Amino acid sequence: MTTPGVDDAVQEKPEKEPVAEQRLHPITPLRRAWAPVAVVIGWAVHDPDQAQRQLTRLTTTALLIALAVIIPAAALYGFLTWWFTHFAVTDSELRIRTGLLFRRTAHIRLERIQAIDVTQPLLARVAGVAKLRLDVVGTDKKDELAFLGEREARALRAELLARAAGFAPETAHEAGEAPARELLRTPPRDLALSLVLTGATWGALVAALVVPPLLWMATHSLWTVLATAVPLLGAAGASSVGRFVSEYDWTVGESPDGLRIDHGLLDRTHETVPPGRVQTVRIVEPLLWRRRGWVRVELDVAGSSNSVLVPVAPREAAEAVVARVLPGVTVPPLSALSRPPRRAGRCIPVWWRGHGLAVTDAVFASRRGLLRRSLALVPHAKVQSVRLSQGPWERLWRVADVHVDTGANKTVTARLRDAQEAAELLGAQAERSRTGRKGARPDRWMV
Repeated sequence: MTTPGVDDAVQEKPEKEPVAEQRLHPITPLRRAWAPVAVVIGWAVHDPDQAQRQLTRLTTTALLIALAVIIPAAALYGFLTWWFTHFAVTDSELRIRTGLLFRRTAHIRLERIQAIDVTQPLLARVAGVAKLRLDVVGTDKKDELAFLGEREARALRAELLARAAGFAPETAHEAGEAPARELLRTPPRDLALSLVLTGATWGALVAALVVPPLLWMATHSLWTVLATAVPLLGAAGASSVGRFVSEYDWTVGESPDGLRIDHGLLDRTHETVPPGRVQTVRIVEPLLWRRRGWVRVELDVAGSSNSVLVPVAPREAAEAVVARVLPGVTVPPLSALSRPPRRAGRCIPVWWRGHGLAVTDAVFASRRGLLRRSLALVPHAKVQSVRLSQGPWERLWRVADVHVDTGANKTVTARLRDAQEAAELLGAQAERSRTGRKGARPDRWMV
């Protein structure tokens, strides 16, 4: 006997519609076709003598046959890896399926996404495509979608941000990218001059010019000189030209989904920094920048690799941006920082003067450095633990260090404080952290 209405109810139950999967941009195979070629180049670099012997044995016919095999194989590899890569956006996750021989499916829950960056290498800009890179809580490696059409990438980014903020799927697609208000732009002239006035730039350049000639005089070995000179020249280039190219036209804007950072001369990058995930803000002031009043602002962000907020700017402008990252926080002036007691000089001669501490209602502020000053600001709500350490020599002179651990697996230390002050600071900071977390702003966007 059949219960009336049961069969009708089962029949009327709507079936779940399959999720439509999408492929990457058709230009993607060209990028992935380089993998087999890279294997050949890697073998040649690993054993150059053997590679040279093999090349000398090749006839013109054999070389043409090898090229006729390698080029189609590379093209086929690129096509197949593109063909077997799909992605789909569901109500709760972003699903990415990859793999030609070994399949991998990544299920990225939307509420776990912390930032989505749009990057465009030089050739990608020419081709009109872009790469999406996703910062996800609990993972060190970024998942990415490379490549999408530039408009498609920005539209997908806006949709994912809207869904992560709690918008309904049917409205998230229409929300579009939130408008941004520009807060700061770094002029190229200031950026170039700041690199010239940075000690690390000159140190790497001097090492690259001085060390190789000395090695040649000592060893007369060309390979030894090249093995040393190439990394030194690379380091010198990365600290000067590389940084200029990467940080060119640095722009910081404010939008409902966080702080937006755009930069790059050749490779253009569009990053997002959710203020709620910022654990520490550091204001760095190199010695040669002080006369111009310039500073650099760096960040520790939980679940993200973003580390620079402002490459160079006047202190007033930089502090205004810091105020947007840490609402209600005023950067303590130099006069407000208390130095360690004079007996701390017995532990660290001269350099003890570079340490300082200020604790306000909002942040734990610790400074270090004489030539290159660095002031770290940790909101009380972001403090995960507080520790006190004291070595034998520090116990003798009644000083101690107070360590503050943050959610980004980083530590900020107040060095060489009076032992009694450090003990009181330990208990007081633990209490401030508990009360601070109750009134902390949410980590999610647009809330």
